[in-house]
Amino acid sequence: MKRVFLFLLSIVLLTSCGEDGLKGIKKVGKNIKEALDIKRSSMGTPFEVLLVCDDNIWNSSAGMALKQALDTPVPGLPQQEASFKVTRRNSNSFGSTEQAYRNIIMVDINSDHSKSEFRYERNIYAEPQVVMGIYAPDNKSFGEFVNKNSQVIVDFFTEKEREYQITELKNKHNKDIMALVKQKFGCEIMIPSNINGRKVGQNFMWISDYNNPSKIEMMSFAVYSYPYTSPDNFSKEYFIQKRDSVMKENIPGAEPGQYIQTDAATVTVEPTAYNGKYMSVARGSWYMKNDDMFGGGPFVSHSIVDEKNGRMIVVEAFVYAPNKEKRAYMRKLEVSLYTLKVPVDLE
Repeated sequence: MKRVFLFLLSIVLLTSCGEDGLKGIKKVGKNIKEALDIKRSSMGTPFEVLLVCDDNIWNSSAGMALKQALDTPVPGLPQQEASFKVTRRNSNSFGSTEQAYRNIIMVDINSDHSKSEFRYERNIYAEPQVVMGIYAPDNKSFGEFVNKNSQVIVDFFTEKEREYQITELKNKHNKDIMALVKQKFGCEIMIPSNINGRKVGQNFMWISDYNNPSKIEMMSFAVYSYPYTSPDNFSKEYFIQKRDSVMKENIPGAEPGQYIQTDAATVTVEPTAYNGKYMSVARGSWYMKNDDMFGGGPFVSHSIVDEKNGRMIVVEAFVYAPNKEKRAYMRKLEVSLYTLKVPVDLE
């Protein structure tokens, strides 16, 4: 089994990026602008980017390329929602308030540049903060470069924002839930402190804010395990079959015959690596079977092998938020999934 997973992991690592180098982005010294002597606390909502880009560029084909990159849809949502909330300022309006944003993109199109490239630096004006500069000699080169590397931009800021959110979560997670997960599964995961409802089943735990009567929206996590049998456990078909059986058994609806079911047509399963381990990430939509009034929502699921105990560990976040955008909910919850530590990580 270990040989199979070392092979799979090597494939993922060959196509993944290091902490300080999503492909094509160079970490540089403070050459975007001189650093301030005193660092302030940064500002901005989760997954918000301040774009410093003048009107003449924004209204050109170069600006359109950048707008399309930042508007790249978040995967796995039932309706299209842009990857980032974008706040734009002209360069002459980039003042003290704007300099405090946590995520900043600065556009520099100048004939003095010999080529198009990314550069970035941390904590120039505030802390924590990341400032990306996109440099190009002319509008045409800028547009072509951004179009070619649009996913690089999305992945870069998604990763940096996730790092920030994990740091915040370390100080604001539910310690009781963490202890309960460790007791039942031998694993650790950090869940937001405001989510404290729980239901425990056999090799299963549902953690949710369903016990909050003041709101309709519901944010939930599921943690469950089952025996690892073969690499087929990572297939889309096996994942859907296993998820449906687990949800049907553990999260029934209000009436007999109602239960959570996966909308198979919406599911994508992709391999990746996290903390040096092979992991698959599944995204899609769920609905309440035999309950047309309830509806459903999106989910994201991380599956990893606990080689020490010969089992699959699955951690999942899913949301019920009718008539509301789901991006902020899902991205906030998915951060928790990246804090998972399986038994070998805790030795």
